[in-house]
Amino acid sequence: QVQLVESGGGLVQAGGSLRLSCAASRRTFSGYGMGWFRQAPGQEREFVATINWIGTTTYYADSVKGRFTISRDNAKNTAYLQMNSLKPEDTAVYYCAKALGTPITSRSYDYDSWGQGTQVTVSS
Repeated sequence: QVQLVESGGGLVQAGGSLRLSCAASRRTFSGYGMGWFRQAPGQEREFVATINWIGTTTYYADSVKGRFTISRDNAKNTAYLQMNSLKPEDTAVYYCAKALGTPITSRSYDYDSWGQGTQVTVSS
């Protein structure tokens, strides 16, 4: 099973930016779609963004479209989430996940490996 480690979270003011990274333990990372999810206190985990195995197709939740960008570097076994124009409502623990297959997917049950999460806090 692939192990995933997120980094890059922190405290930022509204309107600021953060870049999250997700490092995978195995080179088989490159053969699978990847996704980012988030969970705010007292709320269910929600989909944020997904990218296919080769990085040619992406899909975003409406709440982050135009502000967040998902990308991947298969040579480095790493996925990224660039977050711009952050809002207080973006505050959550962010998780990266590896999909069961190659395409994009927003369904959490299509993912079989999850990182431990990284906290993102946006102050107003």
